[in-house]
Amino acid sequence: MPLRSLQALCLVNFFMADVRDGLGPFLGIFLTERHWNAGDIGWVMTAGGLAGLVATLPAGLATDATRHKRSLLLIGSLLITLSTLLLWYFHQGWIVVLSQIVTGLSAALIAPMLTGITLGLAGPQGFSHQMGRNEAFNHGGNMTAAIIAGASVWLWGTGAVFVLMTTMALCAGAAVLAIRHNDIDNLAARGLSGSESASNVPRLYQIARNPAVIITGVTLLLFHLGNAALLPMLSLRVAAAHNAAISPGLYAAATVVISQCVMIPMALYAARHAPRFGYPVLITAALLVLPLRALIASAFDGAYFMIPVQILDGVAAGLLGVAVPGYIVKVLEGSGHTNAGQGFIMLMQGVGAAMSPALAGNIAAAYSYRSAFAVLGAIALAALITWWIGSRYSEKNGVPRSARS
Repeated sequence: MPLRSLQALCLVNFFMADVRDGLGPFLGIFLTERHWNAGDIGWVMTAGGLAGLVATLPAGLATDATRHKRSLLLIGSLLITLSTLLLWYFHQGWIVVLSQIVTGLSAALIAPMLTGITLGLAGPQGFSHQMGRNEAFNHGGNMTAAIIAGASVWLWGTGAVFVLMTTMALCAGAAVLAIRHNDIDNLAARGLSGSESASNVPRLYQIARNPAVIITGVTLLLFHLGNAALLPMLSLRVAAAHNAAISPGLYAAATVVISQCVMIPMALYAARHAPRFGYPVLITAALLVLPLRALIASAFDGAYFMIPVQILDGVAAGLLGVAVPGYIVKVLEGSGHTNAGQGFIMLMQGVGAAMSPALAGNIAAAYSYRSAFAVLGAIALAALITWWIGSRYSEKNGVPRSARS
């Protein structure tokens, strides 16, 4: 394997972690400080997520087709950084919406490109191991950025987050350029071996007819519908409590740090034990976590109850970050459209994630944060039931044994 390029890929994941999500949980804090309400903030987040959906499937197709994955990574990073910096200078509603739309479109491009580069560098045999490393570095980057951001916000205010993100974007760009272009096997990156013809591949509609892909997509749509708004709503609940003992900025940073600390060992664990347990078992374990997480958030509103909530978030995200891409690679191996399949899954995830903040934000505005968390928990149970029933069906309808073991 090309060791230098794989090491550079780890650094790309470390620095890109802070870039890909823009302001992330600090967006709600930033807008709350400028007197936006929870419902409006939720709709802004949803606008960005919906815009990203437009680019998700084309981004997967582009990853399969292009030989210039590094260049597209750099372009995506640059667009996210510039659109986020706009928020510091302009606070008009349409500027905020435009910024989130550009961020959503660019983030949709970055994710499949990173997966394709990983598959092209490590090959199918080394993919799970490298994805575990990628996720560990990604979570490490999120944790490091959150610690620095929390300290910076405490000392200098929310504006320090913009400086941090720009710095991380510059470092991510340098790491991307350190990946050797010739080390990327573009056939392997799309799920083909050297002996297979790139022209003799199934049409894209055949991916959508794959029962395992459809079931996984619907499950993750529900999962992210129930999961995506939990962290922003936790931060907004603290920001709305003007007598809170902890500053909203520090609270947002703490929520990220706790979950990322757990995600790192969970990602490495998933990569190591995927051959033993199988990807479906790891996905099931992650789905079991979310209902409990939402229950705790709904039942207890004390600031310190976010600790178990975010520990559980780390468990679920760490497992899914490795198990889902690995499962799709196995299911679509030899199709030539592996990254298009990943794009379809990201599309389904994005639908849920995009609608989640608006759903939770409006429930919180109309009723209470406790009610919002309860609804998110009910959706999480629906995701678990869908996966449980669907996985039984897919086992009887052509899922390769290598994807289950």
